[in-house]
Amino acid sequence: MDNQAFVAIFVVLGYLLGAVPFGVVLSNAMGLPDPRTVGSKNVGFTNVLRLSGKIAGILTLIGDMGKGWVMSFMATQLLQEEWAILLVALAPFLGHLFSPFLGFTGGKGVATALGSVLGVAPLMGFILLLTWIGAVALWRYSSGGALTAFGLFPIIAVFIRPTVGFILFSVVVSGLIVMKHKENIERLWNGTESRIGQRG
Repeated sequence: MDNQAFVAIFVVLGYLLGAVPFGVVLSNAMGLPDPRTVGSKNVGFTNVLRLSGKIAGILTLIGDMGKGWVMSFMATQLLQEEWAILLVALAPFLGHLFSPFLGFTGGKGVATALGSVLGVAPLMGFILLLTWIGAVALWRYSSGGALTAFGLFPIIAVFIRPTVGFILFSVVVSGLIVMKHKENIERLWNGTESRIGQRG
């Protein structure tokens, strides 16, 4: 039986872990440019990859996915109610988007969201991950891959896990990711979005 205080502690811990900007921490530790000041000024994988190379980019991706996965997986092991598990899964994603360590700004949440979904629904997480990778490989737009994968997330949820709670979770996550990609959508529409492997 889930204890509300226990769930609340998990949510706070998840939010604070999610708020850690791995792209900034790793860049500073490795003596690389602060991603908040160069390029797209985003703290996530794509900007770090563009600015600082594959190692820094991959480590950022692992860190951002990991913080979502750790909290979500722990929630599935320690909690029983779906609403509680999904609330904990949502917490690191929200922490990444609205980090108190960055003045309540943050990244676009794609990697952390993927980690969270992998933790609570591995099959669905793998489908989203493969969709993202496939779309990026096809178009070479990280933002296009993210928008494709998470645009499909609520539809996939209806077929694989059609509970009200999970569908609501998928809609909230997808909606926030689309909101965070507003400028990318405009650049994609105008043909000015940078491709993977392209600097600037």
